[in-house]
Amino acid sequence: MEAVWRIHAKRADFNALGARFNIDPVIARIIRNRDLVTEEDFDGYLNGGLELAHDPSLMKDMDEACRLMADKIKAGKLIRIISDYDVDGVMSNYILLRGLKDAGAIVSYEIPDRLTDGYGINERIIRDAYSDGVDTIITCDNGIGAFSAINLAKELGMTVIVTDHHEPPLDEDESGNVYRHFVSADAVVDPKRPDCEYPFKEICGACVAYKFIYHLYRIMNLSWNDDWFMEMVGMATVCDIMPLVDENRVYVKKAMALIKNTENIGLKALLRMNNLMDKKIGSYTFGYILGPCINASGRLDSAKKGLELLLIEDMGQALNMAEEIKEINATRKTMTEQGKKAAIELVEREYMDDVVLVVYMPELHESLAGLVAGKLKERYNRPTLVFAQAENGLLKGSGRSIETYNMFEKLSQHKELFVKMGGHPMAAGFSIEPDKLDILRERLNATHGLTPDDLKPVIMIDVPMPFSYITTNLIKQLDLLEPIGKGNPKPVFAQANLGVKKVRFMGENNSAIKLWLTDEQGNTIEAVDFDSNSFIESIKMWFSDEECDKMVQGLPNRVRIDVMYYPSINEYGGRQTIQLMPQRYNRA
Repeated sequence: MEAVWRIHAKRADFNALGARFNIDPVIARIIRNRDLVTEEDFDGYLNGGLELAHDPSLMKDMDEACRLMADKIKAGKLIRIISDYDVDGVMSNYILLRGLKDAGAIVSYEIPDRLTDGYGINERIIRDAYSDGVDTIITCDNGIGAFSAINLAKELGMTVIVTDHHEPPLDEDESGNVYRHFVSADAVVDPKRPDCEYPFKEICGACVAYKFIYHLYRIMNLSWNDDWFMEMVGMATVCDIMPLVDENRVYVKKAMALIKNTENIGLKALLRMNNLMDKKIGSYTFGYILGPCINASGRLDSAKKGLELLLIEDMGQALNMAEEIKEINATRKTMTEQGKKAAIELVEREYMDDVVLVVYMPELHESLAGLVAGKLKERYNRPTLVFAQAENGLLKGSGRSIETYNMFEKLSQHKELFVKMGGHPMAAGFSIEPDKLDILRERLNATHGLTPDDLKPVIMIDVPMPFSYITTNLIKQLDLLEPIGKGNPKPVFAQANLGVKKVRFMGENNSAIKLWLTDEQGNTIEAVDFDSNSFIESIKMWFSDEECDKMVQGLPNRVRIDVMYYPSINEYGGRQTIQLMPQRYNRA
């Protein structure tokens, strides 16, 4: 996929900022590129702590919900928590469960089964709770759109508190005016409510749950420790792809510092099982190692297994369950890779003319639809919906979007085609009757509103930096930018007009490649690319076979390229050397 390279042009006195905060001017430039302007902004980014977090009482209905819960606890009423089945849902459930139990509540939990229940609270869960004598239901990471389930709960005389972080569903009145439709719960705590004045809207469900428990403890005059549940909030924030700015950055940073010494036996076992006890913990660890293990249990087994791991108090049992969850995740990885390959073949055979990819894969495990959609979106940079066959005869799917296409709003324009639908601008989940699929594909492609430029990924280069400037100290200072992720992306460096002195293939099936790159002054640096195909395909397209052969043989050649890269330190035999990790290439 051809990408547009652009250089950030934000201005500041980077040398002065570097001196003020004892950082390299390059680091100051990267921070400025994240739309931080004042010295106060820089100080908050580099040194900010929980003093930057916002008070829970600013959230609409928070005070009412917590006072209601405090009354239920004092009255000894049976309380049940209903969460989603992903990492955010599991962490939200854990926070409420432990927080309410420690406050004296009689509390149980339920997590919907991804395959048989689908997303969120439903009427089956309500009826089961009623049969069990439950008086009060509290949701987390779901509930804002569960109209029929919550109406049933109210008809049965139950109290319902919704805590969520999703957009309230859109509806339309007889005059065609669009408005947000609210469930009839006793309290609805959701920063995305249009009438909620909470100053930062982009928090995850676990963060809402954390703030609920924090405020409940204040109301009940119970002791509170700001570090409680922070590992869960941090991991959920990263895994739910919340922007790592404002208080989210504070929570994830705090979680990274706390997790190695966590008192949670299950998390400690998961760290050990993934050989992370002596490794540096960053947002990557949450998003790509630990989080997927919790998520995999909800995809291929039961999300309750992930919650049970967090509740275990015996290390032996925790290690056994952590190993089982890790193996489930390994199976999930294999199945996802197989699904990705099949999806690519299908798209390139049938749908390359479509702007919005609507892909039906009857053999795909329905829990993997979102992962495969994400892979297709990354490859083609188009809004992508992937459907699988569900057990109830419907097609169930997930969507992943690009920055220029608000998927939730676009799908809402055709909501009559869906049996169920919800989500965010960048992602959505839905189910549909089979005979509506082609209609949906046609409508979405007729109304997408995207231009060719919208479909070109734009990559912002933070610093066009000669590799001769790189030092080990600068590379170490890059850690100050953590946590890295949405809203605070990994910095991008680039250098133009580099020669390729030599190439060597490495790894199984020559999947990796080492390059010896030279600049115009004759300096040489090693670079390692773990995707050799991306380099080879580009080079063969740009240069003759003769020049490519010379390059591979280490002979003088005319290959000149622009390289987008990230600097790293290679440690081997007790010696440290600087190397580049190329990310993209252009012909010079």
